[in-house]
Amino acid sequence: MLSKIKTTAAVAAVVSSFAVPASAELSGDLTIFLDTSNPAPRATMEAMIGRFGEKHPDLNIETTVIDREAYKTQIRNFLTANAPDVATWYAANRMRPYVEAGLFEDVSDLYAEPAMAEGLASTKGALTIDDKQWGVAYTYYQWGVYYRKDIFAELGLSEPTTWDEEKANCAKIVDSGRACYTIGTKYLWTAGGWFDYMNMRTNGFDFHMDLAAGKVAWTDERVKQTFMNWKELIDMGGFVADHQTYSWQEALPFMVKGEAAAYLMGNFAVAPLREAGLTDDQLDFYQFPMINPDVALSEDAPTDTFHIPANAKNKEAAREFLRFATSAEEQTIINNGKNLGQLPVNAGSSVDEDKFLQQGFKMLSTNSTGGVAQFWDRDAPAEMAKASMEGFQEFMVKPDELDKILAKLERARGRIYK
Repeated sequence: MLSKIKTTAAVAAVVSSFAVPASAELSGDLTIFLDTSNPAPRATMEAMIGRFGEKHPDLNIETTVIDREAYKTQIRNFLTANAPDVATWYAANRMRPYVEAGLFEDVSDLYAEPAMAEGLASTKGALTIDDKQWGVAYTYYQWGVYYRKDIFAELGLSEPTTWDEEKANCAKIVDSGRACYTIGTKYLWTAGGWFDYMNMRTNGFDFHMDLAAGKVAWTDERVKQTFMNWKELIDMGGFVADHQTYSWQEALPFMVKGEAAAYLMGNFAVAPLREAGLTDDQLDFYQFPMINPDVALSEDAPTDTFHIPANAKNKEAAREFLRFATSAEEQTIINNGKNLGQLPVNAGSSVDEDKFLQQGFKMLSTNSTGGVAQFWDRDAPAEMAKASMEGFQEFMVKPDELDKILAKLERARGRIYK
């Protein structure tokens, strides 16, 4: 899916009945490519771009929205052949190939500006390669276990904090005729989320990142223990059947209908669960429980980003847009519960009063001392992420073939990390 929206002075006049003074004299064309194709993120981005257009009435802004899965396959081509001025992407290793190929602009100069240096300090590391910054974050969000509080109440369950408590809860849920967890692994990355938590809780953050960097063998006994812990849930029938045929959205109805009690997912799942009819009296959230008491708790908190392609034509306007998008005011607006429903990256922004955002902010601020990961398919190189997530999905379907799957992943490691 691809669509274009033009934001001009005329459009801005419709959006706003009052003039907004320009903070910089910008003109010409500014092209922005977005992968925010789902309804709420798309509307949020378009509204923000509209506000930016109001501030710069002489700037013609053209926005192209591309379906997220299609965007992933197209980005290298459009960065090379006909680059926009601003493009959405992801932090950490997911941006590394484009940095190393010379396709992203070095924007370290923005981080030298006091306002951005102070406001964006928490996400600077995720945008840093070779001591330079290659983009800016515009949102991040917690992962964790979203669950049906009414089902827990019916079965007399409480939020687990240990692995034994998690398994005991799951056993009671299965005995009630439900699955413990819904999941759709059709596009693989959801299985990557489960692997992140199983491995970080079993072996710790540093080990997890070393595995992502190719420094640990997939046949290592510590990696095998991660899968054996995961297998305990699979063997008891903890997951919905045929999950490999569902996308993450297609797996939502199992939870909505009460056929599954929980979903390990990012906070972006809250809006569609609410839209499907679940109330906040039925929905709640808990941090993925401890497995190994000797490792500190680590979390997935993926960071979505804006970048300026190296081949951009209007880099002055692009830099001004990055300043605008990461300002404390805009961060508060775009991340509130009515828009992205996520967490602002600017330290001067306010976190929405939405209960899930408050829970996520508290968890990431006070109870993730082990570290914060970007997500498996962002922390591992793309080729290894693809091969391993295919392995995760296969394992969830055929857990008894673990040794064969790990051997295959080890061969991939030898090929990819040369």
